[in-house]
Amino acid sequence: MAKVTVKKLTESTFEVTVEARTTTTHTVTVDPDYAARLTDGKVPTERLVSRSFDFLLEREPNTSILRRFDLPVIGHYFPEYERTIKNMLA
Repeated sequence: MAKVTVKKLTESTFEVTVEARTTTTHTVTVDPDYAARLTDGKVPTERLVSRSFDFLLEREPNTSILRRFDLPVIGHYFPEYERTIKNMLA
């Protein structure tokens, strides 16, 4: 099981470290309006990012996750992302 650590760099930028067989570091940007839409403003953005990595890690190894991306990009690869992440955070 991978360990996901999220560090807030700015209001909209997060550094995510995934400790698995190979440790990887990712920079994720999240527009505050997008975060609010996915969380209904009830969940900190750090938790949204962390759970988004849980979502990704269920589908691919951490070494396949982009090193730098905007959170909505997940939905381009996995169309079920927004629906699933809302359920994961509920």
